[in-house]
Parts: sequence; structure tokens; C-alpha cells
Amino acid sequence: MTGLNDPAFFDRYASDYDEHSWRDPAAAVDVLAELAPQGGRALELAIGTGRVALPLTARGVRVEGIDGSSAMVEQLRAKPGGAEIPVTIGDMADVAVEGPFHLSYLVYNTLYNLPSQQRQLDCFRNVAAVLAPGGVFVVEGFLVDLTQFDQHQRVATRGLTEDSVRMEFLVHDPVEQAITFQRVAFSEAGTRLSPLRLRYVWPSELDLMARLAGLRLRHRWAGWDRSPFTRDSGSHVSVYEKE
Repeated sequence: MTGLNDPAFFDRYASDYDEHSWRDPAAAVDVLAELAPQGGRALELAIGTGRVALPLTARGVRVEGIDGSSAMVEQLRAKPGGAEIPVTIGDMADVAVEGPFHLSYLVYNTLYNLPSQQRQLDCFRNVAAVLAPGGVFVVEGFLVDLTQFDQHQRVATRGLTEDSVRMEFLVHDPVEQAITFQRVAFSEAGTRLSPLRLRYVWPSELDLMARLAGLRLRHRWAGWDRSPFTRDSGSHVSVYEKE
């Protein structure tokens, strides 16, 4: 499949992104608000429809954003207060904005949307370039459970009713650390395909990217509740500080 990592790829999901986004951003907003100094600037990479940016702005943080999907940003603009948030349309790895920022963040596994290790490293370096001294970069990501794959494949049923079924078809590439999948919804209305490719990153690899960019790890939690990160954790929230 081609085009899955183009910056504007998520245009196709913009119209109903909020409807299918089940995660409550409240816990993330609480942590980010604490990390942002009073009166400081915050940069959200992949700001999307503003599910994090708008409540964070309401907490007094001066949020700006970058997103590759103009359709996603249109959804943000249509919400109360959304038109006041500055947004740059472009590839989030390029970080084509003027600093300094005291906080930058990339939540909901979105770093994995960048297609290669090089582009992920570019993102770290370019974020570091616009962070103020002592500023922080927060990255949220899941940890891949490789035991879920059989011969680098997996099929899962995600929902089942009398009138519909939602399934997921995944292919794992261990060399590229990539998972390519189709989420397929079958119903009386027809078939809906939702493809995506993720290039996942292990925490140790993230830490190396950060060091190469001049950042150091300040905190790593298993989630936004600041629970301890252990070998059994299925996700992480990592906070990097500019040296």
C-alpha cells in the first residue's frame, strides 16, 4: 500500500475522527498543563482536531500546532476557540515553526506515523531546535506485543453485532519495525476500509534518538496517571528535557 505516511493521509479520516476516538484526553491534559510553565508556549505535533489542544488552551497554556492534514485542521477551526490556535500545515517531522517553546508533545502513538527511523530522528532534532533551554518534549507510545503475531500476521475481530462486524488485518515487518493493517467494517451500508502503517519504536531507541538530538530523559511512566514503567507495561509516556 502506498501513500500511508503522506502528511495529508489523514484527510480521509477527518470527518468522523472525533466520533471514533475513544480516548479521554483529560489525563494527558492534566500532565501537560503541569509541565507547561505559566505563560509559556506549547507546540503540539499532529494537532489534528484539537482534542488535546483545546482543553489545554482552556487551562491557560498558549498552544500552537503542526499538522499535515488540512481537513483535520478544518475540524479544529469549526470548534469553539479553535480558530484562535495558530496551526502550520506541514510534515510534523520538519517542525517548520519559530521557537522557543517550553513544551512540545506528540501523543496517541503519533510518532509512529512517521515512515522511517530517519524521519523520527529528524522530528526529535527539529523539536530540540525550537525548545527553550530546560524545555520538554513529551512522547506517548504503545509497546508492541510480538506474541500476538503468528508468522508475522494477525487477524482480530474488534466488534460484532447482528448487523455489522469490525475486523483488523495486520502484517508485521520485524526488519522495518513496521505494522501495516486494514481495519475493515462490514455492515448493511457496505464496506469501509481504514488502512494505516506504523513504524513503532522501542523505548531504548527513543532514548538514543533523544540523546542524538541533545535531549535527556527526565521521566518515563506507564501512562498519564504516572504509574511506574515496568517490563509488563504496554505503553509509555516519556518526558525528555533539553540539556
